[in-house]
Amino acid sequence: MIDAPPSLFQKHKETLDGALRAIRERTYWSAYPEIPSPKFYGETGREDGEAAFKARLRSDFALDQPSSDSTVGVEKSPYGFVLGVRYPKVDVAQTIAAARAAGRGWSAASVETRAAVALEILERLNRRSWELAFSVMHTTGQGLMMAFQAGGPHAQDRALEAVAYAYAEMSSIPRETDWEKPQGKNPPIRLHKRFRIVPRGIGLVIGCSTFPTWNAYPAIFADLVTGNTVIVKPHPHAILPLAVTIEITRDVLRENGFDPNVIQLVADEPSAPLAKELASNPAIGIVDFTGGSEFGDWLENNVKHALVYTEKSGVNSIVIDSTSDLSAMAKNIAFSLTLYSGQMCTTPQNIFIPSDGITVAGERVSLDAVAGAISEAVGALTAADDKAVELLGAIASEVTVTRLDGAAGAGEVVLASRKVSDPRFPDARVRTPLILKVDGKTRGLHEREQFGPIAFIVPTANTPASIAQAMRLAKERGAITGAIYSTDRNVLDAALDAAADAGVALSCNLLGNIYVNQSSAFSDYHVSGANPAGNAALTDAQFVAGRFRIVQSRVPIAE
Repeated sequence: MIDAPPSLFQKHKETLDGALRAIRERTYWSAYPEIPSPKFYGETGREDGEAAFKARLRSDFALDQPSSDSTVGVEKSPYGFVLGVRYPKVDVAQTIAAARAAGRGWSAASVETRAAVALEILERLNRRSWELAFSVMHTTGQGLMMAFQAGGPHAQDRALEAVAYAYAEMSSIPRETDWEKPQGKNPPIRLHKRFRIVPRGIGLVIGCSTFPTWNAYPAIFADLVTGNTVIVKPHPHAILPLAVTIEITRDVLRENGFDPNVIQLVADEPSAPLAKELASNPAIGIVDFTGGSEFGDWLENNVKHALVYTEKSGVNSIVIDSTSDLSAMAKNIAFSLTLYSGQMCTTPQNIFIPSDGITVAGERVSLDAVAGAISEAVGALTAADDKAVELLGAIASEVTVTRLDGAAGAGEVVLASRKVSDPRFPDARVRTPLILKVDGKTRGLHEREQFGPIAFIVPTANTPASIAQAMRLAKERGAITGAIYSTDRNVLDAALDAAADAGVALSCNLLGNIYVNQSSAFSDYHVSGANPAGNAALTDAQFVAGRFRIVQSRVPIAE
């Protein structure tokens, strides 16, 4: 059995203790600063990160893992240039065999060792946050600051959260105990019992195209700390951030005496996808997937030999009943619609408003006036191209642009989408949000997820009808987030009850600098697992507990 030196655990114990406390208290806590200050990330951190990213372009990404002599890679930046990074092409059977061999030493290590190695990996990742930021930006289209935060510190916090839950679950299990059962006048029965944590198997993590690190890190680190080996299959258009992650992870494993094939990269191309072949392999014990419902449903329905965790598509809604401040509400909603061009699984899509309007500070305001206020706020955010691009980012996929263009005829155009010019990247795909008013009495395009910068104003008979429609869609199609604006306590209570029944995380009366599509590690549970948007939460005890089993042995204690 290989165990890292105790000093490695002690080095990171304060961080682990902080994370353990945070998951119990669910208050604000972060281990990795989200502000890209030179104090935390170096005086030349941004420049060094950009240089490291650029050095990867138009070259082979070397990983000393089992692979063929061929390479794969078709990544193109949404900002308009080809990355040209080529990754090792693997043979699935060879990759599985290497993972099995590496797993013997990794699963035999102590819980403390696996946690310490994971924490060391996270520290190294944090140091490379700027490099990860540029990699995320130019594979997903996120603006640079968003890519830095979501792709770096926020993703690292989510990973640490998974480490803390895994450690807490496993460390609550005694390694051994002496068991004694009284037998009256006869001698007691005495047994020495040992409890061994056994990993589930190989963990397969299937990445997404929009948040490759944020969505994959919890699964990767939950698998690692619970003793499983990991195969990471990124989205073919967002490989680089996870390749850098795996490179760093393999270095730390090797330095601590473990086979680096504890984690391996499987890169593929859209013309020859490997996710289904990997997931169907009986050696796979766990599958984590983030992406569209079609493949997520296939995994849930067909992969019966493994534990499957999914986060899929959904229809997120806002219900507007009344507000104390129309301008502040409109600005808050506008920011949520505009951020990263609506390409977040938490972005609201449908805005339900009573046909006869809402109450604002005691005065009645028409539906059209509310829709106009939201549209004007979006327009103000996106009026200047040079500023708009930082908030909008770029459209990750051409498919999303096609969807956006096709949606324009689905209702009355309240705000048309327009192309935005990025002064740094003339070929970038940048579009402002499209807002449509539709007939709330019919089941139209708005009742399915329209991923991207597309939002719908949906008139309803009244607020109870708005709540009912929003939560019906959550139950039928799934929803991760919801929001309500009301100054009536009874309305808020009714919405909270309906959202709980539908498994939707509900935000009430957001007017300031916190938005419905933001999710904070150590406090917010991302996805409830209680509707079709996904079957697991990031992160809770259930997310980690099924990744290992407990096998016991018992031996009589001699008198």
